[in-house]
Amino acid sequence: MADTLPNILVTGTPGVGKSYICQQIQEQLKLKWLDCSKIAKEKNFIEEFDEEYDCPILDEDKLMDYMEPLMQEGGYLVEYHGCDFFPERWFNAVFVVTCSNNTILYDRLKERNYNEKKLKSNLECEIFGTIMEEARDSYKPEIVFELKSETKKDAEKSLKIVRDWLKKWKRK
Repeated sequence: MADTLPNILVTGTPGVGKSYICQQIQEQLKLKWLDCSKIAKEKNFIEEFDEEYDCPILDEDKLMDYMEPLMQEGGYLVEYHGCDFFPERWFNAVFVVTCSNNTILYDRLKERNYNEKKLKSNLECEIFGTIMEEARDSYKPEIVFELKSETKKDAEKSLKIVRDWLKKWKRK
């Protein structure tokens, strides 16, 4: 991995604010942003479509093959709602974005026109801390951090956490 810039994973349940935080990180810290959902759609890294949850199923192997050479360069900000299939060696930090206010998350998901089953499943995922648990099980605990994202003020605090982490990382 390149010594100049780290690779960072930003993960969390759909609707928690990953994209907003990634956009801010990209603008402020000049990392290259890889939105895995967009890449999967653009490159057709889709295995099938889940009618019940009204969503495509990612072909993880195709995505990994595409990303491997990029991740070796360093300086990437990777966004996805799952994290346990990414190789640990790819990331210097894993930031799990959370939204503990169920009303806010419900409204965000409803705005996306999620069906009731998908909406309920994502709310439960956030309530039970599924993505945080996944991150803690998949990566060294010292590289996993929580970022709250219920309000713009939370997002500003989260960005400060990422900026402070990057400053500390650069001093190593």
